[in-house]
Amino acid sequence: MGAFGAEDSPRLCKMMGSPAFPLLSKKGDISIGGAFSIHRQISKPSLSFTDTPDPVTCSRINFREFRFAQTMIFAIEEINNSSTLLPNVSIGYKLFDTCGSTLPSSRAAMGLMSGQESTVGKNCSGQSSVHAIIGASESSSTIVMLQILGIFQVPVISHFATCACLSNRKEYPSFFRTIPSDYYQSRALAKLVKHFGWTWVGAVRSDNDYGNNGMATFIAAARQEGVCVEYSEAISRTADRSDQVAGVVRVIKSSSAKVLIAFLAQGEMDVLLEEALKQNLTGLQWVGSESWITAGHLADKRYSGILMGSLGFTLRKTKIPRLQEFLLQVNPSQDPQNNLLREFWEVTFGCSFESGLTGLTPCSGSERLQEISNPFTDVSELRISNNVYKAVYAVAHAMHSMLKCGKKINEACVWKDGFEPQQVLKNLQDVNFTLESGERQHFDENGDPAATYELVNWQRDQAGETEFVTVGNYDASLPNGKQFTMNGINITWAAGSLKRPDSICSESCLPGLRQAAIKGKPFCCFSCIACAAGEISNSTSSAECSKCPMEYWSNDDHSQCVPKVIEFLAYGETMGALLAAFSLFGVALTVMVSCVFFWFHHTPLVKASNSELSFLLLFSLTLCFLCPLTFIGQPTEWSCMLRHTAFGITFALCISCILAKTIAVINAFRATRPANKVPQCSAALQRASVLSCTLLQVVVCSLWLTLAPPYPYKNTAYAVDRIVLECDLGSPVGFWVVLGYIGLLAVLCFILAFLARKLPDNFNEAKFITFSMLIFCAVWVAFIPAYVSSPGKFTVAVEIFAILASSFGLLFCIFAPKCYILLLKPEKNTKKHMMGKK
Repeated sequence: MGAFGAEDSPRLCKMMGSPAFPLLSKKGDISIGGAFSIHRQISKPSLSFTDTPDPVTCSRINFREFRFAQTMIFAIEEINNSSTLLPNVSIGYKLFDTCGSTLPSSRAAMGLMSGQESTVGKNCSGQSSVHAIIGASESSSTIVMLQILGIFQVPVISHFATCACLSNRKEYPSFFRTIPSDYYQSRALAKLVKHFGWTWVGAVRSDNDYGNNGMATFIAAARQEGVCVEYSEAISRTADRSDQVAGVVRVIKSSSAKVLIAFLAQGEMDVLLEEALKQNLTGLQWVGSESWITAGHLADKRYSGILMGSLGFTLRKTKIPRLQEFLLQVNPSQDPQNNLLREFWEVTFGCSFESGLTGLTPCSGSERLQEISNPFTDVSELRISNNVYKAVYAVAHAMHSMLKCGKKINEACVWKDGFEPQQVLKNLQDVNFTLESGERQHFDENGDPAATYELVNWQRDQAGETEFVTVGNYDASLPNGKQFTMNGINITWAAGSLKRPDSICSESCLPGLRQAAIKGKPFCCFSCIACAAGEISNSTSSAECSKCPMEYWSNDDHSQCVPKVIEFLAYGETMGALLAAFSLFGVALTVMVSCVFFWFHHTPLVKASNSELSFLLLFSLTLCFLCPLTFIGQPTEWSCMLRHTAFGITFALCISCILAKTIAVINAFRATRPANKVPQCSAALQRASVLSCTLLQVVVCSLWLTLAPPYPYKNTAYAVDRIVLECDLGSPVGFWVVLGYIGLLAVLCFILAFLARKLPDNFNEAKFITFSMLIFCAVWVAFIPAYVSSPGKFTVAVEIFAILASSFGLLFCIFAPKCYILLLKPEKNTKKHMMGKK
């Protein structure tokens, strides 16, 4: 259509066929067109391809749409009587019937364009006969009209076309509307179902631009809110009701969703409800669009069992002063030749102006509309009618600005003939006015008004009649979290129940569980799976489990993170207590041996054992037995530095004493041989050797503590559910140098003792030293793989065990035989026996 211009109008008229006749019209200086679905049913012509098809006819008058048309006339008459808005300028109108269908809408558009009521061939003009058009009532009809009228830039202001697609300024530059776009209503409906916890819903829509676009936006918004649509069915107004609509109702009945989103125009809603009554469809929570949610003819008792408790967004309710008086004055006598007025009167009062019709009383024309209650006379829910009213005033204010009318009463307008609709279009974009009710009207850059809605609920009043109660509000201009609000009024739910229905595919997962998707089903259908170890979910319906922080672990039901168990070798546990007991037992045993040696210090055996080195060795063994106590208990900075250095120095002292004893034994026996010139090892030299060997270990430990000392460390790698407190070595090199030095002394001592094991004496101490060093070396060789492979606190236990085992080995191997002689065999404790030959 974009290729046509105004000069192409005659050719376009011929292509479209004969235009429709206006149902209501009046001449004026300015002419405003109107397009309303005054009839709700359209005939289906027989397409036999052999006969000329019958012309399309419309039937079944729609009282609500007729009220919209009369509201437009009322607004025009009110402006014509105004002395401040368009003074001395009269407004005329031409109202056409679109029948809620695209073909009659096309014909109405052509009628509004040409301004001729005869055949097109001769009288189709090249200029629009109206300066602006109010309508149509459906999105599809409006789109069809825009595709025809848009090429002439005739402004179209719709009161009821809500399709979000119409906000596209590139495609529809001449379109305006006084009703918000469905983009906002669809998102509001998604927030509504989410607010009430309905995550599993069904959907039915009109199979046209209104329903398809609105439902697409709703489904996208619902998915963002975590809501799933079980099914989405479409209903066409011209479909075979016995097939398509019946199939839709069967789908609704067989589904598990208890909430139904009905994005339907009134025509499709009527069809669906009739079929729902036939199939006894009950127990559903209906959530409706603004098209039908406040339709009075649906609120009668016929449908109350199905629709009672319905929820939906609609426009704010408004009062239009003097409108009801105007509506009640409508009478066929206003235009006796007007068929629409006659039809309205006949349907309203069930009479006929034609005599001879059986079953119908003659119409007198004096019947009173005041005595009738129908959607035409009902002005209690003026929502869409107010949009018609605002649309007319928007055109009037645009014309007022274009004609440079003054603000003073009766100030003349600068009138000029032949102004184009494009001029009205430009001024319409800039209108900004306030109605008598205080409501402000303006258009944004897309030709849309501000998006505000009321949430209404179908409730019964004390008389048992259905009323639309406002229970909440939605304002798209507010921040996201504040757009949807409830006003605290109690809500009636499905079929009049006071209990809110549940509509979910799967029960919510309790804390400690997460949702797991079920293959082949929407994300709202899930199974509940326990969180893995170390993960929690502390709310219902958690999609994912969250990991606990490093030092925390999940509790038994995985609902919260608790501090991990701190693990270390403590005195209070069995293993720690046993090791501490053995350590103290070793200390006590060493002290007892020291006491025995002190008691028998004057005897030959003690003297022969080098009493000074023996007491020094017993002192070092006491320290060795005390070392494990530094390994037990919670590691601290001081205990970590003390445990390894004390162990290294005390064992270096211990092995140094044994090495000195071994050298002393060898020297003593060499000195007894004939012609042996080797001097005996003096006590000072023994002390110096012990001191130097120990001092070297002290230097190594000092460097270790200075450069990279051991420190407390929380080991979380060994066990995921607990923290093992350990002493990090700081420098593993330092640890293995200390341990290696002790091993070097022990091996040297073992070799010397092994070589001296067969010296000819009844009491040869070298062989006892050999046994002790053999045990010592075996323990520490076995310690290395056990230390490396032991987990957690068992690493400390292995080290303590090695210390105790080697210490007990030294104590028993070196001192047990001597104590045996000192205490049980005193007769052998003589110098003669000591020097005896085997």
